[in-house]
Amino acid sequence: MERQGCDILRVALRGWDAELVDQQDIVEQERTRYILKNGLTGLLTAVLRCMLLSPFRFMSGLILATKLGWRADRPLIYHYIYLAEACRLLLLLKQHQSMHVHAHFGTNSAEVVMLAHCLGGPPYSFTVHGPEEFDKPQAIKLAEKIRQSAFVVAISAFGRSQLLRLVEYKHWSKIKVVHCGLEPDFYQGVDHSYPLAPRLVCVGRLCEQKGQLLLVEAARALSAKGINFEIVLAGDGEMRPDIEALIREYGLEKKFSITGWISSDEVRAQMLAARALVLPSFAEGLPVVIMEAMVLKRPVLTTYIAGIPELVENGVNGFLVEAGSADALAKAIETMLLMSPDALKAMGETAFLKVTRRHDIDTEAAKLLALFRNATA
Repeated sequence: MERQGCDILRVALRGWDAELVDQQDIVEQERTRYILKNGLTGLLTAVLRCMLLSPFRFMSGLILATKLGWRADRPLIYHYIYLAEACRLLLLLKQHQSMHVHAHFGTNSAEVVMLAHCLGGPPYSFTVHGPEEFDKPQAIKLAEKIRQSAFVVAISAFGRSQLLRLVEYKHWSKIKVVHCGLEPDFYQGVDHSYPLAPRLVCVGRLCEQKGQLLLVEAARALSAKGINFEIVLAGDGEMRPDIEALIREYGLEKKFSITGWISSDEVRAQMLAARALVLPSFAEGLPVVIMEAMVLKRPVLTTYIAGIPELVENGVNGFLVEAGSADALAKAIETMLLMSPDALKAMGETAFLKVTRRHDIDTEAAKLLALFRNATA
C-alpha cells in the first residue's frame, strides 16, 4: 500500500522487545508504535485525557466495553483494559491524522479499534484470518464488530461465508475478500531446480491445529513399509515436546528434524530443498506457507478444509486429503514420493501459475486501498 502512495502508521500492543530473526521484521519493529510500551502510566494518562476532553464519548466507550465483556471469552476487566488501550490508540491516530484504522484478526485487536472509533476515532475495519475467530464468534462478539465496522475483509471465499452466517443480510455487502499477497522478492531470482532427495517440509507453528502429530503417525506407517523419506518441521511452538516424544517413541529420530524459529529466507531455503510442502492441518484460514511453497514451484500436500481447496487442486497443483486421517496422509505422501521428479516439477509449475495470478501483493493491496478510500470518502 505504501508503494501505491498510502501513508501507514503501524501500531501494535506489544513486541518492542521481541527477539526477531528476519531482517524485514526487525525493520518493521523499529517503525512500529507500541501501545503498552510506557506501561500502566501511559495507559492511565491516555484514559484521563480522553475522559477530560470528551466525557460523553468516554462514557459511551465504557458502556460498549461492558457490553462486550458480558458472557465473553475473557473476564470483564480485560475489556476495560482494551478500553484503556483504545484511549492510547486514539491519541496516536490523532497525532498521525489517520483517516481510517485497520486491524488484523477479529479478536482483541478488532475490539480495541472498535472502542477507539466509539471514543471519536476514525472509521475502522479488520481482516479475519481464521481459524481462531470461527472457533468462538459469540464469545468475542464478532457479529457486533462487523455491524459497527466500515467493512470487514476475509482472506478466502470460505472465510467470507463464515462471516455471512453471523450478521443480518443488510451487513453482507460490507464483507469483502482480499487475498493475502506474495512479495516478488520472495520468489524472483531464486534457483527453482528440483531436488532429488526424498525430503518433505512442514512449515508452521508446532501446535494442535497444524496436525504435526498426525504427520508423525503417517511417517511411522511409511517407515514400516521401508519407504525412504526425510521430513523437516520448520518452526517451533508449544507442542514441540509432544512431537519430539512421539518421534522418539516410534524410533523416527533419523527421519525427522526440527529447525526451531527461522527467518523468511531460511523458510524459503527449506522449501527449495524439499520435494513438496506437507501441511496436515485440522483448522486453517488459508495458510500463507501454502502460497509460498507454490510460488517456489513446489507442490503442496494438505487437507480438504477451509479456504485451502480454493487454491490447491487435487492432482493438478498439489494433493488434498481428508483431515485427521493418518492413513490417507501416508498414502498421499507415498504417492508423491513415488512420482518422478519431472512429474512433480510439472505440478509445481502449475502451482506457480495459479498462485501468482491469485495472490499478487500489489493487486491485493490495491483492493484494500480502494476499500479504505471508499470508507473515508
